[in-house]
Amino acid sequence: MSFGTAPNELMPGAKNAVEVCLSVRANERVTLIADEVSREVAASLEKALQERGAEITGLLLEDFGPRPMISAPEPVLEALEKADVGILCMTPQPGELTARMAIVRVVERRQIRYAHMIGVTPEIMQQGMRADYRLVDRLSERLRERMLRAEKLTVKTEAGTAISAHFDRGLDWVKTSGLISPRYWSNLPAGEVFTTPATVDGTFVCDATAGDYFNGKYGDLQATPLVLKIAGGRLKKAECGRKDLEEEFWAYCHTDENSDRVGELAFGTNLGLSRMIGVLLQDEKFPGVHIAFGDPYGNQTHANWKSRTHVDVLTRNCDVWIDEDQVIEKGRYHLDHLGLA
Repeated sequence: MSFGTAPNELMPGAKNAVEVCLSVRANERVTLIADEVSREVAASLEKALQERGAEITGLLLEDFGPRPMISAPEPVLEALEKADVGILCMTPQPGELTARMAIVRVVERRQIRYAHMIGVTPEIMQQGMRADYRLVDRLSERLRERMLRAEKLTVKTEAGTAISAHFDRGLDWVKTSGLISPRYWSNLPAGEVFTTPATVDGTFVCDATAGDYFNGKYGDLQATPLVLKIAGGRLKKAECGRKDLEEEFWAYCHTDENSDRVGELAFGTNLGLSRMIGVLLQDEKFPGVHIAFGDPYGNQTHANWKSRTHVDVLTRNCDVWIDEDQVIEKGRYHLDHLGLA
């Protein structure tokens, strides 16, 4: 199928995704999966792929049943089994994480180049997707090298975040900088370096966005922050002025035995971003540090536990120290401390 006419203003970001991030070559087989909400974005990606001479299989999720998806549609999985490259651009709905994880399992088993664009919007295509991903990659690699040796990470904000994290040297730090390889799929827009921490302790104030469907349902939480108390890497308490959000978040983080566990700690490394826009897919790449409760992406970090859930929480204007060296101040990297000035 065809996704329609591509808006001109989305084409620079689409070409960046196809040519730089995914390095699509002529005659490669590309499976492009989208939903109705993301049709304009899909159309721009489709046009960029056509200009590269790719063989495109376009799939619209609504063609295979009602939303939210209970499971990944078989035609989607079958198309990915034959693809060299995969792209998923869609707006998430409650209860669809299991379906998306099934798609990712095929990608990881086959080790194809894959862009995961969950929550992508035309605005994001004109901002985060226009970043210089080669520079993002250099910053991400430098952070990864530092964190493989680090003993401790400290994160503080004026809003009340104050956490310390320690790490397991047996677990990997993963770079998803936008230059996608068969070994590591990536969100787009990109710019993250993450691991599964050994332990996290302290208070994390989510005064930006929360992940999965919470972003679409509750939006930017700056006016009603979610205050999370963490001890031994587990969520111990959640407080929020919006009791519906507080109760729903607490229930989500107790879906299974590891849903309350900090499965991810990540640096945002997209230097092309100047502000948060209230959309998790882009905001989690903003310079700073965020965490997620639930599944640790063990296929990448080598963590030996799992969860059926995964929810990111973001905070604004981070101050961040690697051991005793401050590398981020109020959401801006000290590039000289990382040898990149």
